[in-house]
Order: sequence, then C-alpha cells, then structure tokens
Amino acid sequence: MVTPVSDQVDDGRRVPTTTLSGWRRFVDAPPAEFELLANTDWKRLPGADRHAYDEARFNYHSEMVVVTTATVREITRRGRWLTMLNRKEISARRGLIVSGLQTTGKSTALKELGRTHELAIRRQHPGHDRIPVVYVTTPPKGSPRKLAAEFARFLGLPAIKRSYNTTDISDAVCQILLEARIDLVLVDEIHNLNLGTSAGEDMSDHLKYFTEHLPATFVYAGIDVERSGLFTGVRGKQLAGRCSLINTGAFTPTTEWQSLVATMENALRLHHHQPGTLLALHTYLHRRTGGMIGSLSHLIRGAAIMAILEGAEAITRELLDDVPLDHVAETSNTAR
Repeated sequence: MVTPVSDQVDDGRRVPTTTLSGWRRFVDAPPAEFELLANTDWKRLPGADRHAYDEARFNYHSEMVVVTTATVREITRRGRWLTMLNRKEISARRGLIVSGLQTTGKSTALKELGRTHELAIRRQHPGHDRIPVVYVTTPPKGSPRKLAAEFARFLGLPAIKRSYNTTDISDAVCQILLEARIDLVLVDEIHNLNLGTSAGEDMSDHLKYFTEHLPATFVYAGIDVERSGLFTGVRGKQLAGRCSLINTGAFTPTTEWQSLVATMENALRLHHHQPGTLLALHTYLHRRTGGMIGSLSHLIRGAAIMAILEGAEAITRELLDDVPLDHVAETSNTAR
C-alpha cells in the first residue's frame, strides 16, 4: 500500500529570521527530511497524489541540507567562546566580525551560531521565556532611527510612529532585551555601515549605544568589510580594537570540496539519480561555481527541482549546464 504523501507537504512560507517569530521557527525547525517512495509505488501514484508528492520534494530541495563546514564550525566555536568570556564583563565586551565575498556562507554561519547558542540556553534554562539571541540586518543608507527600528521590528513592538524619537525606541528595545536576558546580538550586512558618511557615523555611534547598554556579545557579518571603510577613522579603529576577524572565502578543489559535493549529493531525493555522479563532476562544479558554497547549493538544488519538473529524475552534466547561476559565479567561470 502506498503511504499518503499529503502530510509531507508544507505549504507555509518561511517567516523572515529578522522577526522573533521567524527566528524561533528557524531555531525550532528540524533538519529537512524526505523519504522517497519505492519506484514501484511512485509509478502507481494517481495524478493528485503525484502532484502532492512532487510539491513536497520541491519544498525539500528548496531547503535541503545545511553543510557544517570548517568555517561554520570555527565561527560557532569562536562565537560561543566569546559569549562565555563576556559574561561578567562590565566595560568593552569583545566581539567578532565575519567578512568575505558574496555567497561564501557568512549569513549561514551567523545563523548557525545563533541557533547553537539559543538551543544551549534553552537546555540550561528550560521553561524560561528568554530572548537569548537577536538577529538584525544593517539598513542600507540607514540612520540611528532605522537601526533602532530593526531591533524593534525583531521584537514585534507596535508600529513605530513618527512622533517616537530614536531614544524612545532604543530605550524600549533595551528594556525588553534586558528583561529577556539577551546575550548574543547578530548584525548582518554590516557593510551597509559606511563610516565615510555622516549618516554612517551616526548609525555607528548608535550601534555602539546598543553595545554599551546591552550585556551581550555582538557578532557582525558583511561583504569584504576590511575594504568597505568599516575600520577607518576613530570609530572604525575602536570597532577593530574590540573585534576579532574571521574571513570566509571560496573553497579550493581539495578533499573538503569533494566532501561538500558528496554531502549535497547524498541529500538528493530523485528516483533515477546515480549516486556518485556529482562527486565525479567535482572539478566541473568547482569551475562552474568558483568554489562558492552558496553558488554550489543553488546549482545543485536548482538542478534537482529542474530534474523533477522535466521528469528526468536525475542530475547530469547537461542539466547542470542549463541551470543559471549568479553573475559573480558565471563571470568567474567565464574567466577560467
């Protein structure tokens, strides 16, 4: 008898992790799973059940597996260590900056650090309604008010009225987070903080306000922050003096790259795919993606969905060639 597949379909879209409800759903979400039917049962599925089955596989491959690379492990290890080091600190707490090119896994690593920390806090303090982690992004062309609004939006505070000034918003945010026992603040897209402009300087000062009023470890991530002007001037030097730096980058075509490809291939849920096909193409995949983990994930997941849509149920070199990639990866591939 064929197992019903309707229960495997999740038609809910992901709530952004820049909100408390979205962040908690991210932390609570189990690893993506999907069990393939036996080929004989799969072929006997009637039309409606086949559609539901494929929709469930589309959902699965749109997320698939998060690979814990050496960089992710190092960022998680360093970040957790800093939260412990800063527990009793009453002056300048030490922080961490994750810097690298696009699609090198910065945001993934940042979120995995946050997830690991929050789950650890829940185990230590079961039943307590804490907010141990905040995840926000730096607003482009921002201002202190916009930055404060990002924190308020994460907490789900009521709509911010024009009459509320920056101090009002910031004080409300700090009061809630103090009561909720915050101890890790993740600030993504930090390259949007341009210290070469007066607005950027003002926003930097306000970010420093949060670091001084919240007993938390701050971890930042951004694109090529060493060259974005983040460490220039008095403010930049102060930030550099409080934070250590971890760089993310492209993978070289070594054993770790092959392991990465193999892990993603093992996560595929296709009926006719031959195991080892992608691993045998690891050199091609490296050339095609420039060694960028984000581009590799996009390529393999996109090829899997295309294989289901077109009925091939297998990923081949020809199918991979048809999957469009981001401009950075395509340009890198052309240059090789």
